[in-house]
Amino acid sequence: MAIGGQTMGTGWQVRFVAGADTHPGVVRQAVEAVFARVIAEASGWEPCSALCRFNRADAGTVQPLPVGLFSVLRYAVELARDSDGACDPTVGPLVDLWGFGPAGPRSDPPDAAAIATARARVGWQRLLLDPDRRAALQPGGLALDLSGIAKGWAVDLASEALSAIGVASHLVEVGGELRGTGTKPDGQPWWVLLEQPPGGTGPETLVALHGLSIATSGDYRRFFEADGRRFAHTIDPRTGWPVADAPLAVSVLHPSCMVADALATALTVLGPEAGMDHARRHGIAALFVLRGGERASPALAAMLD
Repeated sequence: MAIGGQTMGTGWQVRFVAGADTHPGVVRQAVEAVFARVIAEASGWEPCSALCRFNRADAGTVQPLPVGLFSVLRYAVELARDSDGACDPTVGPLVDLWGFGPAGPRSDPPDAAAIATARARVGWQRLLLDPDRRAALQPGGLALDLSGIAKGWAVDLASEALSAIGVASHLVEVGGELRGTGTKPDGQPWWVLLEQPPGGTGPETLVALHGLSIATSGDYRRFFEADGRRFAHTIDPRTGWPVADAPLAVSVLHPSCMVADALATALTVLGPEAGMDHARRHGIAALFVLRGGERASPALAAMLD
């Protein structure tokens, strides 16, 4: 059985094995409640969200955060530290400047002065979290952006909500990020293809999502072109510019879709060489789709053997 709809500016779908007492309306209600929670806590487009309220807060104020948002930010800061800032939850000013945030699109790149001004407001080191009070300090001008992690978090929460109401076997997908749990009636796991971007030349890779998630970062999804150059939505917080010569796509497998989502972004920013080194050091199962072929990290290669 399958249900679906729209959320967070993209589509979602849930495929599930229905029991005798499983009503699709109950399943839909559980999933949509999760999406409403994620929007209320982490949306950069919803002015009343907890994230937007933090972004508007006065300098020097300590802002209490919902438990979910606080947990996501804590992981995002850890990843920022581990990736030397390649994935930074405070990248909001740059995302807006380049036309990929709530401020709206643009058709030409910003000038160097504007980039420098926005970069001065970015820096995960300035995001001070207080676990005891489940709060964060707004030092002034800090603007959070969780678009590289929120969909994965929503997938995890939806999967957990389905398990809680007794839907033990399901596949949840939000905007191309997926998590599979349990098996289908024929005993098979949820098989899915790793996403192949336009221009990819590698073979199709089929994986079983049995307690696993997949997230893919690809610059072919959102971009604008100016003066013969493509400027894509994945911004390198360290330079203030869209990533140059990025992989066509990076897919990551991990039990947590939130983690996979964030890691796919970080590896895309790091690029094929530094990204593969990072995946190797941290045991990340990742597939880099490049213009000349594909490269699987050792952890992914071991899974596919």
